[in-house]
Amino acid sequence: MTATQQGSTGTNIAWFAELGLDDVEHVGGKNASLGEMVQHLSKAGVRVPDGFATTADAYRRFLAHEGLADRINGILSELDVEDTRALAAAGAEIRDAVEQQPFPADLESEIRTAYERLVGDAGAAADEVSWAVRSSATAEDLPDASFAGQQETFLNVRGIDNILLAIKRVFASLYNDRAISYRVHSNFDHEAVALSAGIQRMVRSDIGSSGVMFTIDTESGFSDAVFITSSYGLGEAVVQGAVNPDEFYVHKPALRAGRPAILKRGVGSKATKMVYTQDSAVGRSIDFVDVDEAERARLSLTDAEVTELAEHALKIEEHYGRPMDIEWGKDGVDGGIYILQARPETVKSRQSGSTLQRFRMDEGGGDVVVEGRAIGQKIGAGAVRVLDNAEAMHDFKAGEVLVADMTDPDWEPVMKRASAIVTNRGGRTCHAAIIARELGIPAVVGTGSATRDLTDGREVTVSCAEGDTGFVYDGMREFSVSETELDSMPEIPVKIMMNVGTPEQAFEFSRLPHKGIGLARLEFIINRQIGIHPRALLELDDQEPELKAEIESLIAAYDSPRDYFVKRVAEGISMLAAAFAPEPVIVRMSDFKSNEYAGLLGGARYEPHEENPMIGYRGAARYLSADFAECFAMECEALKLVRDDMGLTNVKVMIPFVRTVAEAEGVIDLLASHGLKRGENDLQVVMMCEVPSNAVLADAFLDHFDGFSIGSNDLTQLTLGLDRDSALVADGFDERNPAVKKMLSMAIEACKARGKYVGICGQGPSDHPDLADWLLDQGIESMSLNPDTVVDTWLRLAKRAG
Repeated sequence: MTATQQGSTGTNIAWFAELGLDDVEHVGGKNASLGEMVQHLSKAGVRVPDGFATTADAYRRFLAHEGLADRINGILSELDVEDTRALAAAGAEIRDAVEQQPFPADLESEIRTAYERLVGDAGAAADEVSWAVRSSATAEDLPDASFAGQQETFLNVRGIDNILLAIKRVFASLYNDRAISYRVHSNFDHEAVALSAGIQRMVRSDIGSSGVMFTIDTESGFSDAVFITSSYGLGEAVVQGAVNPDEFYVHKPALRAGRPAILKRGVGSKATKMVYTQDSAVGRSIDFVDVDEAERARLSLTDAEVTELAEHALKIEEHYGRPMDIEWGKDGVDGGIYILQARPETVKSRQSGSTLQRFRMDEGGGDVVVEGRAIGQKIGAGAVRVLDNAEAMHDFKAGEVLVADMTDPDWEPVMKRASAIVTNRGGRTCHAAIIARELGIPAVVGTGSATRDLTDGREVTVSCAEGDTGFVYDGMREFSVSETELDSMPEIPVKIMMNVGTPEQAFEFSRLPHKGIGLARLEFIINRQIGIHPRALLELDDQEPELKAEIESLIAAYDSPRDYFVKRVAEGISMLAAAFAPEPVIVRMSDFKSNEYAGLLGGARYEPHEENPMIGYRGAARYLSADFAECFAMECEALKLVRDDMGLTNVKVMIPFVRTVAEAEGVIDLLASHGLKRGENDLQVVMMCEVPSNAVLADAFLDHFDGFSIGSNDLTQLTLGLDRDSALVADGFDERNPAVKKMLSMAIEACKARGKYVGICGQGPSDHPDLADWLLDQGIESMSLNPDTVVDTWLRLAKRAG
């Protein structure tokens, strides 16, 4: 803000176009950032609604007027912020005094003049244009000072008198309970923090959509994705946690390459939306209304709009040079996407990337009482305390599990004493989620029924360590915590890969030491992300009315049943591939047995009853059958979308349960007919070596594949002729049996002789350290393990090698 620019409006007012990041001390981080984007990113197509800011000097002049600052300092000097009742009383007294204080005459005059200019620039009558009045603290939104929504925002403000009142209320919000407490705990002098009010033209997202996006994954810290939340109506509903929004992940490298880049689309419940009211009074100009059922089932953004938002996010991140937290709105009148705020992400970007802390439930969690969106990756336990409002926080005891409909920033004094937080409403970018991350407390948000299903005093365990879904288990369950120094992992003479079938955990698992994914089970993706038999989708019109309606409700956000299957499968694969790139990700085509397929929605009609499905209608034989032909075609279409369109060519294809060389030849030809031809676009196709015939005729099978991945579980049971699921013969199941080791040795030797890949993806190497040692001696190229055994196995093999 240059001297000339200051002179054009005085030291009390600054226009966004005059501001930049050097003006934080004058207008706070939020308004300085708006000015920075207006000045430097508008030409790049990032649209920011115009406006002006009152300065820190204006705030200090307002407080100095009639001795208000001295009164405030007197109240705060005697305050113990740990006394929540005293804190509430002091805050209320100060806020009331600020609202009653008149503006100095010249300051009010400058605000009125700036407002008239804004209205004139809008080209509409004053009562036809609405404004947002936002807070911007001089210590807010800096990487080392996260104030996470402590101050107020007022939306749909109309007319100068309401603008003036909203500015006062913004000033007063510097003294809400959480802001006072936060400054004390963060060692900020109250007088050192000033407030600027930003007056910005409203985007008509009340009849469009809005939300928040991060240029880093908020849970794992994965930096190659943009995370976007979106819901209908004004974005404050998303920030407050009043709605469960849609969620999207966008892959940055694919976006930069101009390729389709959406990794995931998640439909939120979006039960309500925040809209304008006819009342222009400050605090009464917005309200919630229910969202139509059909709209709830659809996504609130098109793929093109998600892509445009992610492109804006990339431009903003590249300009600022750090991960960013961005609020946006889609105007329902002109259809444009606008950026409303941008600030540094202040949690994951500040955490050490060299130490990996992992929480893990011991022996499963038990009975699930409620579930929702997991925030963080920790586990907490304690007695439940249900609070209906912040006024009841005085009843809360340290170490209890806080359960509420939703929380807002005023709850911070009690949230920091909780062992865990559970809410009915909210998504991963709401205030409750942001505060929980800052405090390092596990939270499960958007459960829908926590305050109903959990009662005071009930002991529960809250787990956020099992992926996107957070679980609240009955009782105090055992869990463990481990830490790994990633920078000090030693070299070992074998590639350690992972078995991963849950895309929602991909970003977190990718932080472990690894050489890629050795087994990504497509059936896990289908089961978790689709849950419907593929033929029931393809033949939707032939289903019974009740089943048809149920399926239609699940696929409503997609263009067609086929589109639903292909995109959902592609999303699961691409999440894994993006997380582990550039390391290989070996995706095994679906390997459901007939009884497992029958368990999918609509599946019983299409599956035979088999006495022993383990050796029945599965694997390559299923792919080659006429009944399954179109289902397999959809799987291929999803893989082709990921590899050829999105550019994730680190994906390799694996074919399971190939009984004969004829099946091998047939399935390779079938893949090629669907556009997945070995060698094209670097495509490699490997085979699961899990049937004794695969080892006996290894050389013949290798004529058709680029290598073997040994499935030690099936290979063991088929070599020894026992049912691994039968407790009666379970004692005989052992991968170290000489007959099994003979099969393993034959397969490894054949691959080595042909110069082709050979790895193992069974559980044997982690269950039996001596088997892992033997495999190393045989020259195995890789071992693919469950994520929870990776570090221990890695370190043990390094010790052996050293």
